[in-house]
Formats: sequence, C-alpha cells, structure tokens
Amino acid sequence: MKKIFALLLASLLLLSACSSESKTTEEASDTEKETNELTVWTWDPNFNVKAINMAMNTYNKENSKLKLKVIENAQADIVQKLNTSLSSGTSKGMPNIVLIEDYRAQSFLKAYPDAFFELSSYFKAEDFAEYKLAPTSLEDKHYGIPFDTGVSGFYVRTDYLEKAGYTVEDLQGIDWNKYIEIGKKVKQATGKSMISMDPKDLGLIRQMIQTSGSWYLKEDGVTPDLGDNEFLKEAFTTYKEIIDADISKPVSDWGQYLASFNSGETASVLTGNWMTASVKQEASQKDKWAVVPFPKQSGNANSVNATNLGGSSWYVLNISGKEKAADLLAKTFGSNVDFYQDINKEIGAIGTYKPAAEGEAYKAADEFFGGQPITQDFSKWVADIPQVNYGAHTYVIEDILAVGMQDYLKGKDLDTVLKDAQKQAEQQIK
Repeated sequence: MKKIFALLLASLLLLSACSSESKTTEEASDTEKETNELTVWTWDPNFNVKAINMAMNTYNKENSKLKLKVIENAQADIVQKLNTSLSSGTSKGMPNIVLIEDYRAQSFLKAYPDAFFELSSYFKAEDFAEYKLAPTSLEDKHYGIPFDTGVSGFYVRTDYLEKAGYTVEDLQGIDWNKYIEIGKKVKQATGKSMISMDPKDLGLIRQMIQTSGSWYLKEDGVTPDLGDNEFLKEAFTTYKEIIDADISKPVSDWGQYLASFNSGETASVLTGNWMTASVKQEASQKDKWAVVPFPKQSGNANSVNATNLGGSSWYVLNISGKEKAADLLAKTFGSNVDFYQDINKEIGAIGTYKPAAEGEAYKAADEFFGGQPITQDFSKWVADIPQVNYGAHTYVIEDILAVGMQDYLKGKDLDTVLKDAQKQAEQQIK
C-alpha cells in the first residue's frame, strides 16, 4: 500500500512539475510575443504615423523580429489618456512609445518621473539642437529623443515684394518695425494684406518672445513672467501695431488661415516649417514664394532672427519592452543620418539631429520655392534658436493672455493687462 501511495504521489508531483513548466513556458512565450510587438501612441497619420512606421522599416533591416502597433488619436486625446493612465498607476494598456509635444513634456516628466524610461545612454545629446533638450530632460537626465523641429520661417510672396519695390535680400535680418514698413508698401502696391492673424491664437507672440530668449515663465520653468516681461510687452505692442497699420487680415479658424495665403490674399506667413506643405498646396503659386529668417524684436539688442513654434519628441514608458523601444528610437531618430534624409523626402520632416543637415536631401533645391534649398536654410536657423524653459504651463498661461490680448486691443492699458495676467497665472499655477 505504501508503495502504491508513493507511486501516486510521485506521479502527481511529476504532473504538477510538467504543468508548471508548461505554464512558465507559455507565460515566457506571451512575454516574448508582447515585447516583440511595440505599441506606439501618436497623432497625424500623414506625418508622425508615417515617420514612426518608416523608422520601423529602417530598424527592421537589421532587427526583423520586432513589430509595431501604431494607435493614432488626436493629440488632445492622447494627452488625456496618458494622464488618466499614469495617474492611476497602472501599466495595462499603456504604449511602449508615445509622442509628446515639447510644450507639454515637462508637465508629464514632473508629474510622473518614474513612468518614463531614461534614454541618456541611448543617444548623444550634443548631436541635437540645444534648444530641443530642455523640454525633454529632467534633472540633467534625458527622457525624450528629439524628433521634429518647429523652427520658424518668414514665408513671403516674391511677386508681391517686387511690385512694392523690394527683393528677398531686403528681408534678411529685419526687425518687426521694418516688417511693418514693408507691409504697408506691399498693401499700397498690391492691395494685399501682409499677414493673417487670429487674436485667439497667440502662436505669433510665442515666436516673437523666443527670439529674445524669453518665455511666459522665468528660467525655473515655474514662476510666471508676465507683468514685468519687457519682451512680452513689446510683442503685444507689435501685434497691435500690425493691426493698426491695416496690413493684417483677420481670421477666426484654421481653414480661414490656410485659405488666406492659398488664395493669394496675404503676402506672408510667419510660422513653423511644418507649414511648407500647406504653402505648396496651391500649385499655381510655384516660383512665387521664398522663405527668409524670422523677424527679430527691435527693443532687444540680443534678439535673433530665429525662433520656434511647436515640435515634439519620442518617449519610452517604463514598462516591459522598454529596452527594445529605446533601441528602435536610438538607431533611427537618435543617430541615423540616412533615415533623416528619407523622412525629409517622404513627409518633409526636419529633425534637430545636427549631422542630418549635411545629408543630400537637406541640401536639395525646392523647385516650388524657385530652387531655394529651404530645408538647408531651416536647418541653419535651428542652431540659432534661443533655448528657453517651456515649463509645464504654456497653454494655461496662453489662455489667460488670449483674454488679455482682447482687452488690450479694445483699449485697456497694456501694463494693467499684463499685471492682471500675472496675478491670474500665479493663482492658477501653484
């Protein structure tokens, strides 16, 4: 009887061991399967989605086992989903890689510092434009691999300029006073407005103050800098002067904004380089556009003809598969000159990876712009963009300033407008 019992017990133990081994093997297989398929959250199917898929294709030439699952949503939805998931403390359903706009990056890094995988050892920070590193870093550690630059340009209709007696060379290195002067003559000669503006959208103000190395916050990225910010005050003043000079066309939404220059009603566009595709949308305007450096502020001797609007970077979540995700980004966006040529030719993306500027695509002439190598020019301006600390509250403060702008345009004293904005910002940012 004892022998029978011993045999039964041995059999049960063997079955248990086999079952356990089988389960462990199955779990290992599931884990391996999971980490061989990376999930990405991003927006814009024609730009960001294409870019990360092209990165995967480049990476797979040497790492064929890795697969990518790209989930595309509106940027606002990604921000909301990311905040909801990270605040709950769960990793279920989280992506391995997520694209975050530079203006929003610090809010995530400071609120959830343990949620992101450090990438400092995966790429050489010194190979990227300096201004791009501040928003992607926290306490001297790099958590984002920079992607596209929002380096701004001054797109201008050369045919309208000529009618007003100017050439593209006359626009090199100008300040806003000169811009307004030229705008008046263009309006007089052609009947066209120099620029279209939406007072609810302060992207132009953002660009103006960054040329002077200034932002809505002080260097700590936390303290509001509105009430006594001389560069912000000049930007508001310039904005109103453009309107008072009758050289602007008011618009109230994105569609009207695009139509204003595609229809030929405005002579210039001052925004990030990502606008190039929209400018080129009107094929009949080929050879009628050029891009020159962004105007600088006149009240600051240190202001430069270079600034930025937008841009984003790639981040890796601190979950299973993080090393593979980091390796994918490092060997494409983090170091691959040829890859940057490919995404420039395919989707017009201009990165902040400095060695890429020496590539063939970056030097190529753009026939729409009369043969001007606009990508090369944009790349030169990237190096001159002043580094500022965007902090975590760009859009909160901009909502306050948008109301202040309306009050100012209606006649409220500017000093009062900015001091009131300062108080509101201090109350909301604690």
